[in-house]
Amino acid sequence: MPRFSLDSDVKVLLPDGRTRPLTAYLIPSFLLMLGGLLLIISIFLPYWSMTMYAPQYPKGLKVDVYVNQLEGDVREIDSLNHYLGMPPLDEGGQLERAISVWAITALGLLLLAGVFVHNKWAAVLALPALLFPFVFLADLAFILYQYGHSIDPQSPLGGAIDPFMPPLFGEGLIGQFRTVASAEIGLYLAFAAVFVILLGLWFHRAAYKPVLDAKADAKTAVSRSES
Repeated sequence: MPRFSLDSDVKVLLPDGRTRPLTAYLIPSFLLMLGGLLLIISIFLPYWSMTMYAPQYPKGLKVDVYVNQLEGDVREIDSLNHYLGMPPLDEGGQLERAISVWAITALGLLLLAGVFVHNKWAAVLALPALLFPFVFLADLAFILYQYGHSIDPQSPLGGAIDPFMPPLFGEGLIGQFRTVASAEIGLYLAFAAVFVILLGLWFHRAAYKPVLDAKADAKTAVSRSES
């Protein structure tokens, strides 16, 4: 039966004559590519959800928020929001949803490029992917703030509701409606990608810093011999 194994006897020769195992250089490449893969997979999974409970909907109405679409009971929630004087759900984050797939793909490609960069610029290439889930949450909080502060006072219930901040996570109460917001598997994957990328950068530095130091030492030795 064929078996995959990494031969520990395979070494990489450094400029100063020392050797390091090949696995030291394969591990960071694998982790950076895995981080990019996790981000790409997260595109197809919900990042955040909100369930609204109302007297006429005791089992709740749920909307799942993906990076590029909304799914679930969007039409029913929009009908309830109409009475509250809040805009339709689809009006929030239209630009973000339009560019999200291309943006996340670009983050994955930057991580892939980092595999071929053997200095500190690999961390710079990984930085956008590291920031991505935090940017997503900040943007979502801004959109929720806009919703809670865009109440039409002329709507049936709008005059009785003060501007408010819907919860990013946890429970909230809007008049007679209760909402529960929670993170979903896509957001967990994005944060898992952050952890994997940070681990990859740690192994990347451990693997390539000795190479850079050996190159610098070799260059210094040549300069001294020529002087």
